[in-house]
Amino acid sequence: MDKRLVINAVHRERRVALVEKDSLAELFIERPSGQGLVGNIYQGKVVRVLAGMDAAFVDIGLDKAGFLYVSDVAQPPADEDLGLMVSDEEPDEDPGSKPPPLPDTQFRGPQEPRITDLLRNGQQIQVQVAKSPIGTKGARLTTHITLPGRLLVFLPTVEHIGISRRIESDSERRRLRELVLKLRPPGTGFIIRTAAEGANEDALSEDMSFLARLWEEVSEQSKEATAPAQLYQDLDLIRRTTRDLFTADVDQLIIDEPEEHRQLLEFVRTFMPGLAPRVCLHTDPEPLFDALGLEVEIGRALDRKVWLKSGGYIVIDQTEALTAIDVNTGRYVGKHNLEDTITKINLEAVKEVVYQLRLRDLGGIIIIDFIDMERIANRDKVFTAMQEALSFDRARTNILKISEMGLVEMTRKRVRESLSRSLSDTCPYCEGTGLIKSTTTVTYEILRSVEREARGRQGTAVVVACPGVGNLLIDEEQDALSALEKRLGIQITVDSSVGYHQEQFEVHFEQDQKKSKKESTS
Repeated sequence: MDKRLVINAVHRERRVALVEKDSLAELFIERPSGQGLVGNIYQGKVVRVLAGMDAAFVDIGLDKAGFLYVSDVAQPPADEDLGLMVSDEEPDEDPGSKPPPLPDTQFRGPQEPRITDLLRNGQQIQVQVAKSPIGTKGARLTTHITLPGRLLVFLPTVEHIGISRRIESDSERRRLRELVLKLRPPGTGFIIRTAAEGANEDALSEDMSFLARLWEEVSEQSKEATAPAQLYQDLDLIRRTTRDLFTADVDQLIIDEPEEHRQLLEFVRTFMPGLAPRVCLHTDPEPLFDALGLEVEIGRALDRKVWLKSGGYIVIDQTEALTAIDVNTGRYVGKHNLEDTITKINLEAVKEVVYQLRLRDLGGIIIIDFIDMERIANRDKVFTAMQEALSFDRARTNILKISEMGLVEMTRKRVRESLSRSLSDTCPYCEGTGLIKSTTTVTYEILRSVEREARGRQGTAVVVACPGVGNLLIDEEQDALSALEKRLGIQITVDSSVGYHQEQFEVHFEQDQKKSKKESTS
């Protein structure tokens, strides 16, 4: 099968995998403690207006206040209303994500307004989560509300008609635009999703009516709610991904929990009855993800180094705002000449890099360090291959041409934590640096600490450190210890403790039991 949607629901953790040609292409995970926020609508309260940043913090009832940029604050229409806007959009980039921001033409005046002209502290405002909290940042908010349906995305506050770029037929695009223009309520907008291709007028009208009723319910709740309050919650992960990803090109949807299978089948029969026969229940005793080999692929998605079939490899390093990907020849030595060898490795790396971007859901600024190629034609070949590979990525990307140093700069839209950040914690030992001080470095820190603590004291200095450092002091640095004892007129004993971090040690004198704990910082 070319494409399958695989859902693991037997535990409280829900996992949805998009499998393309027997390979894990995308993975979505939702846990009870961290359910998705993107798409949720809140009655928020402005807690701080930042004039210098043209933004505001809005309390929506989460641990951290959300962040609202001035460009994401809806404007009331002015007298010189620009009318209906029509554009190409791709709303299917991520389940529950928002469509691309609307053009700046929504600002009607000769100058864009400042945040202080639009919001004030204590003001109640209706907002939607556009990007989940990531790292230390709160949720990204917008007042440009969107409600996604099966075929359409409803824009209740803006007159805007968009259509998915993945619908390629010009005649079909014109047909769908005309139908939506004919059916839409006055003053509203819609984005036509990929799933709408081939849909008739009745199906579009039904989806449109459902979304309009949903918006009426949200608006009614907003009138009675006191901020902060949740007005609308998007579907759970299973139904959201089914709504957004279970399309005609998906051969099978398979789920492993009987009750969830029953509910999901009912959902599919209601909103996409033609696809109901493709919904299957996994009944084998072997866990679903194990049976399809997905657990192994998920494990590889956390590795820093990824090997290529030829023997080359890529290295992926992720920071808070930037991801660096380095391409290396590894064990591959080629067959003809160096330039051909490098080009072949780079072309192979292109496919793996794009695959890893999707699988790991890496976003923000991405720098790819390809191996240097001398010929401009080869650079163009690699760049073209990169563009073609990215055309299948649902997330919006922008890419610049390969520089003379072999670097490609690109951005990829990020709406939630990457896979590695979702599945792992920062190492408490190295605090995320990937490095710790060597035993030799800590040993000399201890000798200097003993010298500082020994001023004006007599007796025995007791050093407590981890076994590795303790053994180094007793063996290789025994002469240094003896010289220090002679110079300071004290005795030094070393105790090893398995409970000590490699960078942690303690120095105290038995004479007065006054302790001085020294712990190096990374």
